[in-house]
Amino acid sequence: MKHILFVFLLLNVTLLASGQTFTGKVLDAETREPIPLASVFFHGTFAGTSTDEQGRFELDVTQYIDRPLTISAMGYFPCLLEDLDPGKSYVILLARDVFELEEVTITGKDIARRRKEYMRIFKKEFIGLTNNARRCYILNEEDITFSYESHQDTLRAIALKPLVVENDALGYHFTYHLESFEYIWETEQVSYQGSIVFTRDLALEGKKNDAYKRRRKYAYTGSSKEFIRRLWRNSLKSSGYTIRNYDTREVLLCRDVVIRDEQGRKYLKYPVPLEIFYYNESSGVHSLKEKAFIDRDGFFDPAALMWSGKMSRQRIADFLPYEYSGDR
Repeated sequence: MKHILFVFLLLNVTLLASGQTFTGKVLDAETREPIPLASVFFHGTFAGTSTDEQGRFELDVTQYIDRPLTISAMGYFPCLLEDLDPGKSYVILLARDVFELEEVTITGKDIARRRKEYMRIFKKEFIGLTNNARRCYILNEEDITFSYESHQDTLRAIALKPLVVENDALGYHFTYHLESFEYIWETEQVSYQGSIVFTRDLALEGKKNDAYKRRRKYAYTGSSKEFIRRLWRNSLKSSGYTIRNYDTREVLLCRDVVIRDEQGRKYLKYPVPLEIFYYNESSGVHSLKEKAFIDRDGFFDPAALMWSGKMSRQRIADFLPYEYSGDR
């Protein structure tokens, strides 16, 4: 999978609102032609929009000013824009993505059988195996293409379009922009990357409210999202969480692993993996960077933290939007 490539130019403009409206234009990096219907959103939230026919967009970034903004369009490498400045209008240049399916071993009568097996593995690792996964559906499976590289024993998946997902267990519809998916057959090791933007909350439409509330609360309790929120608020102990140094088993406090910068932003910073205990469940987290940004609503830099144990087993079927309050 090629690396993400993006270029952007900054142009000074007058603010359109109270300093928190972000505007821009998305263009093809080669032709400089506008890209209509490109998605512009904050990962894991309902905050998103699309570009118009001239590639223009406008988005309120008030709530997520410290987050990276995702720009994604069919046939292009996605772009992550950080350190947003609502006082400027951005011209984002997206580079074209050429899908490369290297070795496809399914031919003739094997096509249907192999694809069914590949799809089973993909959904198991992507959607998950929890009770919620049984009621979570990819509505455009036909847009997923697989390749198997025998010399690496690796299954790869490419989504030709954003995946449209209906989670009837938690009551959400969302779109997942899949960037990569790899599954090593022998070791069952999986890795995938992508971004979610939520589009519908069925609970607000008056459907199955009690069932959604119950399942959402169960998915949230003991999750990495709840842990990060409690860590940010310095309320681990009162919420039933205990953290330990993986090497020494020393019990740690929030102040031992969280630092704050001059702007008040918080980061998880600890040199060795942490053990996380939530009543009778255990998990672990390891920082892959010197420090990992965390926010009050449970957001964390996904490229900076690696999870293990119970928290690592929750997949897309258990993913809640960052707007979820924890009690509804």
